[in-house]
Amino acid sequence: MSMLLEVSGVSVSFDGFRAINNLSINFAPAELRAIIGPNGAGKTTFMDIVTGKTKPDEGHVIWGDKNISLLGMSESQIAREGIGRKFQKPTVFEDQTVRQNLAMALKNPRGPFAVLTHKKTAKNGARIEAIADEIGLLDSLTRPAGELSHGQKQWLEIGMLLAQDPRLLLVDEPAAGMTVEEREKTTDILRRAAETRAVVVVEHDMEFVRRLNCKVTVLHEGSVLAEGNLDHVTSNQQVIDVYLGRSHA
Repeated sequence: MSMLLEVSGVSVSFDGFRAINNLSINFAPAELRAIIGPNGAGKTTFMDIVTGKTKPDEGHVIWGDKNISLLGMSESQIAREGIGRKFQKPTVFEDQTVRQNLAMALKNPRGPFAVLTHKKTAKNGARIEAIADEIGLLDSLTRPAGELSHGQKQWLEIGMLLAQDPRLLLVDEPAAGMTVEEREKTTDILRRAAETRAVVVVEHDMEFVRRLNCKVTVLHEGSVLAEGNLDHVTSNQQVIDVYLGRSHA
């Protein structure tokens, strides 16, 4: 099966510290993946490399059916290729309604000619409602985003990324600060999104990762320590030593 994203032999150092060390990791066109690891394992730097924010010292980052290299591309070029990233703190337009937030995301066309072929408003309206339904905010379309709960703002931001129809969605610690109910709903949203694209979740919270019920990659000192389902990786003695032992210390 062809891969959507192949990262191979990637290393990057900051002031002599090797944040990423000969990292190789692949993602299928439609899959849900959790990336876990102790602080300093390289999780954020990995996302920075894939999105073009950080340039690695060596290695390859190969994308899509045409096997193009993402290295040397700007962050905006990479975003246009279909890689979306959600940071931990939600950034929504608080004064705008949920509908307006989603409409702005839809109107973020990818190429120079997209403006000329901008779809009819009725079609946009239907798309906005479909996304709002998918993120559980169909009843809140007319509410200002500033009135939403923390969890709802996170869903809205995921919706704004989905509106741009990314092929790969990188999501940073979505469960942080959420109620139990919101976390369950977030799991559903991410799992549904992963039916048609790759969704990569970087997360500290093991209970949330368990609920995602997906393949897990454990990073340690900038490379892959273990990979498999959560029970498989958490029974790995090396993982227990570097991660579980430390987090419960």
